[in-house]
Amino acid sequence: MRRRELLAAAAVVFASPLASATPAEASTLAPMEDLLLYGTAPVPGDSDVSPSGVAAGVKESRAHFRATRYNTLARTLPGQIARAQALQSAEVSATAVADLYNIAARLCIKLGEDGLVAITADRALNSARSGGDALTIAEAHRMVSSAWRRQGHLARATDIAVRAAQDLRDDRKTPEPARLAAGSSLLATAAYTAAKMGDRQTAHALIGEAAETAKAGRTAPDARIDAGLQQVLLHQLSVHYLLGDAGQAIDLAKTTDPTALPTAERQGRFFIDVARCFD
Repeated sequence: MRRRELLAAAAVVFASPLASATPAEASTLAPMEDLLLYGTAPVPGDSDVSPSGVAAGVKESRAHFRATRYNTLARTLPGQIARAQALQSAEVSATAVADLYNIAARLCIKLGEDGLVAITADRALNSARSGGDALTIAEAHRMVSSAWRRQGHLARATDIAVRAAQDLRDDRKTPEPARLAAGSSLLATAAYTAAKMGDRQTAHALIGEAAETAKAGRTAPDARIDAGLQQVLLHQLSVHYLLGDAGQAIDLAKTTDPTALPTAERQGRFFIDVARCFD
């Protein structure tokens, strides 16, 4: 009798979602899932499969992300990745693919798809290493760090970001302002993760170093990452909040210009964090 009851309950649990699922309920990221799992992402018919065409696609995808056009990005990213993979130049292709997978990882973070964050971050890092561009590798490591953090592996996530910042600092082939800007983003990410761990000393040391690094760094408008002092201040506010220092976070917020933050989503995050601190 108990066995029959168990089987009946299992039938409800496992059969009901399948029976009620409809195509309208498909994930926003279904095209990305198909690309990751089955490699089914055709190159758009009117695509310019050239280095300049692929670069334009990367720039367009980054613009969609920064404007929070997430649905458009989820629909178009797989085709952009397929186009980049079709390039004849291996290094250019690998770097472009890595840039696009970095954007994909960030998109998955914003949509709360933690499983896909890990997969897209791994694809980004593997492609970035093949391409050999230090800034793309650094951003891929930041995505990997975020994936580990979201899986609860906070110490490892902190270490990944800190080590990537150190590797970038030691690189001499990339212009220093760009290296410093990317390094500040990595250190801010590490500080946020350390704060989630409750490691007050490490979090404060890292966010302080991130702020100093950001003052000396610069990024171009179409840079791979969102970096700069305002971005670091946003992380610093989060660090204060996570460590229970709401008053310090509010004082810091009064000195921060939210309109200088790089995206509408980041501006929204700022106001939400401030509201949490007042609460």
